[in-house]
Amino acid sequence: MQYLYAPWRSEYFKEDQNLCPFCDCTNQIKSDEELGVIFRAKHCFALMNRYPYSAGHFMIIPYLHEEHIENLSLQTWQEMSHFVRLGVKVLKQHLHARGVNIGMNLSKDAGAGIASHCHYHLVPRWAGDTNFITTIAQTRVCVAPLDQIYQKLVQAFKDLK
Repeated sequence: MQYLYAPWRSEYFKEDQNLCPFCDCTNQIKSDEELGVIFRAKHCFALMNRYPYSAGHFMIIPYLHEEHIENLSLQTWQEMSHFVRLGVKVLKQHLHARGVNIGMNLSKDAGAGIASHCHYHLVPRWAGDTNFITTIAQTRVCVAPLDQIYQKLVQAFKDLK
């Protein structure tokens, strides 16, 4: 078995397992750019993924700290779904994604890295984005500066209003 080391992800495994990075973003409204918050709506917000599968990978997250989607209010669920749909449009129109993976890992057993706070992932995809470097070296290459992509996404969601 081969192991891929990613020590920069160690912040996810801090001593205090009760801390939630999503709740941290919920409570620090004045730090949106630093945190990577793309937009804030009534029941949910969008956040750039710090360790993206591809450039432009972001998440839609309810403000409510809730593990189980079946416990979300209908208003929250509908708003999240609405922004997932808009997010796909933004990724296709502004980042020229040729496809988008949408997903939720519901619980630790399903692979959720932050299992206690449910969230959607939107991952833009392009032809050839999983190429030889992924196959041979098991490494992903981010082809664009994440800060520029963040600014594009922020502006795109502002333009939707």
